[in-house]
Amino acid sequence: MRKLTTVSIVFLCSLWMMLLSGCVFVNVHSIFPSPSRLEEKTIGGEGKEKILLMDISGTISDKDETNALGMVTQMNPVARVREELDMALKDEKIKALLLKINSPGGTVTASDIIFHELKTFKEKKNIPIIVSMMDLAASGGYYIAMAADKIIAHPTTITGSIGVIMIKFNIQGLMKKIGIQEVSIKSGAKKDILSIFKQLSEEEQTILQNIIDEFYDRFIEIIADARPALSREKLKKIADGRIYTARQALELKLIDGIGYLDECIELAKKEAGIKQAKIILYQRPSQYRNNIYGKIPKSGYLTDSNFFEGLSPQFYYLWKPL
Repeated sequence: MRKLTTVSIVFLCSLWMMLLSGCVFVNVHSIFPSPSRLEEKTIGGEGKEKILLMDISGTISDKDETNALGMVTQMNPVARVREELDMALKDEKIKALLLKINSPGGTVTASDIIFHELKTFKEKKNIPIIVSMMDLAASGGYYIAMAADKIIAHPTTITGSIGVIMIKFNIQGLMKKIGIQEVSIKSGAKKDILSIFKQLSEEEQTILQNIIDEFYDRFIEIIADARPALSREKLKKIADGRIYTARQALELKLIDGIGYLDECIELAKKEAGIKQAKIILYQRPSQYRNNIYGKIPKSGYLTDSNFFEGLSPQFYYLWKPL
């Protein structure tokens, strides 16, 4: 560890004394800024018409990202997508939406809401939606892609993982070893069905499996409606949770093509019936992205909440290998 110099020690002591005396006022919001209003930024192309580039990256949920102080540093994907789509609806120059997906999926409801928002936007705006799959577009990420007119995967994309999963821990054995007993006062026998302090009974497993099956059937229905070239019989065989490469997905008719993001832009122009267009995105003033591969920056103070979300019982359209 680097040793503090005498000057550093004096400075820190002086700063501490000023804080104690109330002489220094720190604007916490300037240190940990909250999300500000979205602004339009042009990152390429030319002309009057526009193509909106939208990112859906990371785990899909309705939980905002926060820093160590609990302050919101980044809006959740559901809220951000709705905000961007609302802005796009008001802009008549936007002629196509290019959706860049890089996600393992997420919660069932968050994935379904984003899919619904995209479908509603398409009906109101009547413009083509093109999906460009990046590293990963699995489970809920693939579910969202079903709102698109065309789905193009990067040559090295991993997609598929069509299915539903719920994770439940059982620490009953550990609790016995350390001499702790959990007692629940409940109104019904199934009130604590997902408790981590007990083993699931066969009846409880059946109850949860029925819920999983219902969510899975909805997933299949969404794909069947969006991919008419894929028969339901074949879909049921390949939708067993496994993942696929871009080439495998194309052969199975889960996607429409393989290509790079630049090619997706050209496809968006073609589908929109325009020859040239500006490529725009919406971002916060504090964010910086100067090209189509730019990502929404993460705050250095973010806590990794995804691990802790896995400890709570939820239903997921998610590829979770660990």
